[in-house]
Amino acid sequence: VAAFAQGQPPQSQQPPSPPPPPPQYSATLNVGDQAPDFKLPGSDGKTHSLSDYKGKTLVLAWFPKAFTGRLTAECKSLRESGQVLKTYDITYFMVSVDTIEDNTKFAQENHADFPILADPSKDVAKAYGVIRTDVPPEKQFAQRWTFYIGGDGKILAIDKTPTTATAGDVMVKKLDELGVKKK
Repeated sequence: VAAFAQGQPPQSQQPPSPPPPPPQYSATLNVGDQAPDFKLPGSDGKTHSLSDYKGKTLVLAWFPKAFTGRLTAECKSLRESGQVLKTYDITYFMVSVDTIEDNTKFAQENHADFPILADPSKDVAKAYGVIRTDVPPEKQFAQRWTFYIGGDGKILAIDKTPTTATAGDVMVKKLDELGVKKK
């Protein structure tokens, strides 16, 4: 008690806990790596694959879950930036591990003017490294990361801190930064 009165902590106080381990992801991709191929159903009723867009810049904007406030803001921002985005020689998608039914319903309700892809098996999400492997399977949602893929199939950029409400503006700036040509 005397030590505490002099400003020192009591002897029984616990030492600080060590920091939690860093998150573990399903894969590590870097700029310059070949993007994993995929074949996924879209909310537009078509099946899309990386090879379908050879020669064109492709943007894959992964998101955790349909029908959330942040996704609604992100989708709205991309839709509002659609006229500008469509001046670039690109194809862009949002993609999650939700079912195609959920993503189609979400796309329709939010008037998405671009396809939202579904990867409920999580196979493509794991190949892109957006799935945390240190959490239980029922909590394994895609990270909100955006991949910019060149016409040669190589990764041009990875944005691991995308915003939601300004996602469209951020995407336009990144396309300009990467020197992506316009139509």
